[in-house]
Amino acid sequence: MTTSTLAAPSALGATANDLLSQIKQHSIVVADSGDFESMRKYQPRDATTNPTLLLKAAQMPEYAELARRVVAETRRESPSAGRSLDLAMEKMAVAFGLEILKIVPNRVSTEVDARLSFDIEGSIAKARSIIARYEKAGMPRERILIKVASTWEGIAAARQLTREGIRCNLTLLFSLAQAIACAEAGVQLISPFVGRILDWHKKAAGRNSYPPMEDPGVVSVTEIYNHYKKHGYATEVMGASFRNTGEILELAGCDLLTISPALLEELRQNTGSAPRKLSPDRAATACSLQKISHDERSFRWALNENQMATEKLSDGIRLFAADTFKLEQHLAKQL
Repeated sequence: MTTSTLAAPSALGATANDLLSQIKQHSIVVADSGDFESMRKYQPRDATTNPTLLLKAAQMPEYAELARRVVAETRRESPSAGRSLDLAMEKMAVAFGLEILKIVPNRVSTEVDARLSFDIEGSIAKARSIIARYEKAGMPRERILIKVASTWEGIAAARQLTREGIRCNLTLLFSLAQAIACAEAGVQLISPFVGRILDWHKKAAGRNSYPPMEDPGVVSVTEIYNHYKKHGYATEVMGASFRNTGEILELAGCDLLTISPALLEELRQNTGSAPRKLSPDRAATACSLQKISHDERSFRWALNENQMATEKLSDGIRLFAADTFKLEQHLAKQL
């Protein structure tokens, strides 16, 4: 883990000068966790979940009662045995989201099943159903972001959902081509995966580490952020999937940063300097790329030409689908 920019922890814990407090002055901090206690401790503005985080949370004893409640409601509501598991999964995601929204003041991201990543109509239907459940529970749609994979089909689904007033968070994003297509679709937010980009490049280059400024994930998100700001895209950029605090410090000033509890604690327990690195003013001179547009053909070609993005998108969909299946198995035992 890169910690060369961190001072030693204060004997009294976090201070007004701790790195987390400073980063919060430049970027909206989002909890990358399904753990309610972590959110209460670090006081993020937003929270984001995914199948991996929900699976981990659902297996923790402190959330057993929530899971039991979901199962009981599913048994009462399900019109057929075949529908029960899908219904339980949707209710579980919304139940966690509702609890999270009691803690964070702004928004929560709830993910569409990764197995719908190449299904436009299926993704739209699932997103509408999730939003309807939140609204039935009295939660306005403005506080919900629907997470969809940044495939061409996912972006097309998000374009339609955006027209319906359903805000979207495009995840599993690894390239400028994906980011541009998302912005042109008018989506609310994108989540470029810093750490997974780093993982790929370390393996491909046979390296153990990169300096934070040269970190390929940091470079990618910086390029996306600067391109958006220079060319006037309203879509928010949220750096995600961090591997170390050095990455986070290099992206201070990004619209949002979603950070795991372990890294939030490291930032909270260390002092030092966390200056703003990204800003709209700097983007105007830092970005040399002209405005680019993508139709389906050019998008697929650009993605195909980026080996890292192609592999990590495919890998991410498979991993999220696998954890979705594990969560289904966990709930099926109770059903």
